[in-house]
Amino acid sequence: MRRFAPVGKARPAYGIRAPAGTPPMIFAETALRGAFIVDQEPHLDERGYFSRLWCAREFEAHGLETRVAQCSMSYNRQAGTLRGMHYQAAPYEEAKLVRCTRGAVFDVIIDLRRGSPTFTRHVSAVLSAANGTALYVPRGFAHGFQTLEDHSEVMYQISEFHHPDYARGVRWNDPAFGIGWPSTANRIVNDRDAAYPDFGGIAP
Repeated sequence: MRRFAPVGKARPAYGIRAPAGTPPMIFAETALRGAFIVDQEPHLDERGYFSRLWCAREFEAHGLETRVAQCSMSYNRQAGTLRGMHYQAAPYEEAKLVRCTRGAVFDVIIDLRRGSPTFTRHVSAVLSAANGTALYVPRGFAHGFQTLEDHSEVMYQISEFHHPDYARGVRWNDPAFGIGWPSTANRIVNDRDAAYPDFGGIAP
């Protein structure tokens, strides 16, 4: 039983099923090739429900990365906190599986893959503890979010180790991307994220 639908344009990946007797995961590719909304399929009974959050076999069947080098968590005290847009440069590009484990966030990814037909385009989704939705972010994408509730937590499964010298970013409000962020009376952005220069068309 599907509890929620992906935000924005998405097309489901058909024909791939989990082994009999186990609750599968639901994969829907977004308008940016290789980026997926990943939803749970809860198995319900009188106790509550059981659902799968990660399965290397199912991710591999969809052509997605299964290596997990690190897991990280971001805690955000106030609604309106914006983090992004971040990525790690080659040769240490990261794929990520992002989910909100407390509260809710407006999550955004930007395609920075040179030669991609969707270069500089973005998609967004609301991730929350209530809807259980996750977003798979391929290598070559920038990622960021704005919190919609106080005390929101975001968890990341990351394919590559952190390399500070290769950390990069693009500005959250750069007109090159045209992201429609939720309005807020008190947006919190740190100095680094606010200072990224205008995007020059080539991801470093």
